[in-house]
Amino acid sequence: MTTSLELTRSQILAFRRRAAALDERLPRGRRALGRAAWAGLQDSMPRAALLSIHARMASTEPGSWEDPSLVQVWGPRFSTYVVAKRDLAVFTLGRLPDESGPLKRAQDIAARLRSALAGQRMAQGAAARAMGAQHANQLRYAAPTGTVLIRWDGSRQPDIWNVPAPEMDPHEARLELARRYLQVFGPTTPEAFARWAGIGSLSGIAAFETLRKSLTPVRTPFGEAWILSRDEPLFRAAPSPAASARLLPSGDTWFLLQGADRELLVPNESQRRALWTSRVWAGALLVEGETVGTWRRAEHVLTIRPWRRLSRTQSDAVEVEAGSLPLPGINRPMDIRWDHG
Repeated sequence: MTTSLELTRSQILAFRRRAAALDERLPRGRRALGRAAWAGLQDSMPRAALLSIHARMASTEPGSWEDPSLVQVWGPRFSTYVVAKRDLAVFTLGRLPDESGPLKRAQDIAARLRSALAGQRMAQGAAARAMGAQHANQLRYAAPTGTVLIRWDGSRQPDIWNVPAPEMDPHEARLELARRYLQVFGPTTPEAFARWAGIGSLSGIAAFETLRKSLTPVRTPFGEAWILSRDEPLFRAAPSPAASARLLPSGDTWFLLQGADRELLVPNESQRRALWTSRVWAGALLVEGETVGTWRRAEHVLTIRPWRRLSRTQSDAVEVEAGSLPLPGINRPMDIRWDHG
């Protein structure tokens, strides 16, 4: 790989904030929802997708994640995701296995599930029993066919139902999925794309090779990587003013990272361990463009653990942001607590 463009940490983070609409909230509407869900909204933690939307769109309401322009699926790595309905093919067919064995398994489970559902909507466990599956989680393997939608309310098993298969070539869906990843997580590598999408590394490499003419090699503080050529002016542009504060939920694209990307985002090793725990991840506290702590919530109590002392202005901005979270079922003011360790 011959690189001619060297990118600094600040350039990379400024690009990712801009791509993720984290510097300034977008006006409420379906265009903003589509932008927020450009790389999908992980929703494995109850209503994480809603809080990711809130970080990017003005006037978010508790039911914004249920807008008719959005759907819920088992997406990358078979995690629960909220995606734009028009992008269903990208986040399903784009992950359809290339290998004959896994492909046949996905197609067989999808066919058996369609027969068991018979046009009805069922809880995941009931559908699994109806089709004779040994484990309810086996149903997730049907997701890459694009024929299964889900609705998970954050507590019980999701309801599932069938939809017609998207009319998009799986190869084209894979390429678009790779473009989305590059646009939100770039600069990056084909191996990182494959891990995020939950596909084989060879499939990730093949997708980047097909896109090669539209990619530009770059050097980052942690090695060589790729960006979309059309994004190069955005990397070179002066950074936009960063938002005063954002509370990003577990699984948000801002820190849904592995390996060297984690070091880039959070250089301090002990702070990385606090953010990316071996169990349930905390939320990330973003202040003026930098990740400076974690947060967790239990009902109406929200605990913020900063890694450094914040100014009064910064602390006030964090508390305003915390108090604005559009949490369903919380009918009292948020009790905000600071844990300075």
